[in-house]
Amino acid sequence: MAGTRRALLVTLGLMLSAFAGGGMLAAQAPIIRKPMPAPNAQPNVPPLPPAVFDNGLDVGGEDLKAKKVDTRLYVDVLVNARGPYKFVVDSGADTSVVGLRIARDLQLPLGSPAILNATTSRNLVDRVMVSQLTLGPTTVTNLELPALKESDVGGDGLIGIDALAKQRLMLDFERRFIKVEDAARPPRYDPRDIVIIAKRQHGQLILTQVRAARLSLDAVIDTGSEVTIGNTALRDRLLRKGRTKFETVEAIGVTGVAMKLQIARIDELQLGPVVLRDVPIAFADVPPFKLFGLADGPALLLGTDILESFKRVSLDFKARKVRFQLRRCRTDAVVISTSSSYSLTRMWSTGGAETCGG
Repeated sequence: MAGTRRALLVTLGLMLSAFAGGGMLAAQAPIIRKPMPAPNAQPNVPPLPPAVFDNGLDVGGEDLKAKKVDTRLYVDVLVNARGPYKFVVDSGADTSVVGLRIARDLQLPLGSPAILNATTSRNLVDRVMVSQLTLGPTTVTNLELPALKESDVGGDGLIGIDALAKQRLMLDFERRFIKVEDAARPPRYDPRDIVIIAKRQHGQLILTQVRAARLSLDAVIDTGSEVTIGNTALRDRLLRKGRTKFETVEAIGVTGVAMKLQIARIDELQLGPVVLRDVPIAFADVPPFKLFGLADGPALLLGTDILESFKRVSLDFKARKVRFQLRRCRTDAVVISTSSSYSLTRMWSTGGAETCGG
């Protein structure tokens, strides 16, 4: 077994539960407590209606420059018209987050505490009141957001589903920019569109037409996590006990709690018409699988270690559509960063030219 590598940041599964106590204070530098272990209780996560995954999704709107750190993309965000600040775009979190420095510098009033269901832990956290959060042409108002350490978040804050729910988003990993468009505007359609049935849970996009070595599974799109994680139901169906080589990585959640993940390579992963072979995946029964109702069957949390292998990833949160575009139409070889080995992952498309970025 290989030694532990650098810690990876994982934010998927940021879901809030109300908690009695606390309240608003006058505008002054807030005194924010460290996250504390939450009481044992079953999180209440209501199901949402079905969604569609569209491999021909075209996003217009405003271009935002993005900074790429490790495998994730960061964008400029205004908080109460101040900034800009560097926020991680996180399609796996139902709430945005501000860093402690922003909360103190802007003297954001304390709100009510809440239980934060993160990937590596479940904690009671303090929240602050935010009047406005602006990403490109979009401003959301009257938010109550967790305030967490920047070193744990991986940036000045996170942009979550609360700010993305009515947007179309295109992340260009090759050119390092993000395009944001109001989903209320009619989308542009291509007659070559390939539509794949999916579903949505609490705002997150869950792809259903995903297969690993001919095994059907659900996959959650998460742009806030540096590592792709499969549950043990998937591991046990794919890997032979005693014959699989694992390596260990450390993952750190947004509340600073670390956990060890075991990584192994699977033979094949198919995302709609896109096929990847020899793919490194971490395995653990982390809390988001239960939160999203994916604990019993094979499931995957699709992080930026794999997403950055694509030229572009387009997400329409309102219409619940997703599109992947390859860097090349022919078979390509890429290195996925979570594995310490230099084995190449090969990827190609079984579809037409619409899966190649123009």
